[in-house]
Amino acid sequence: MSTHALPRNERLRSLGAVRRLFADGESGFIFPFRYVWFAEPDTVRNVEVLFSVPKKFHKRANKRNLLRRRTKEAYRLQKQILEQGPALNIDLALVYSSKEVLSAKSIAHAVRRILETVAERL
Repeated sequence: MSTHALPRNERLRSLGAVRRLFADGESGFIFPFRYVWFAEPDTVRNVEVLFSVPKKFHKRANKRNLLRRRTKEAYRLQKQILEQGPALNIDLALVYSSKEVLSAKSIAHAVRRILETVAERL
């Protein structure tokens, strides 16, 4: 399988894990994303990610889908930043928090900065 794939087992789906992430995780803001991450020691490196574009800012589903696709693509191409280092179980949520529809290039730059920030804090 390609290293740039985003298979289902790399997406954060468990309700308990999402609740733990938002209750106990560390957060930050890099325009246009609010990000929350939680890391715990594990025997193998595992990174799971959640993408969200709130209906509060973008009422039309086609805009939300466009922004979510751009965010997923940016993460998929740059996820190797988090896959280096010690064996940890990392949960990450990327919440798009701008009313503007930004270009794919600016979203990719923001996602890269987020991943670098999380990686250096580990």
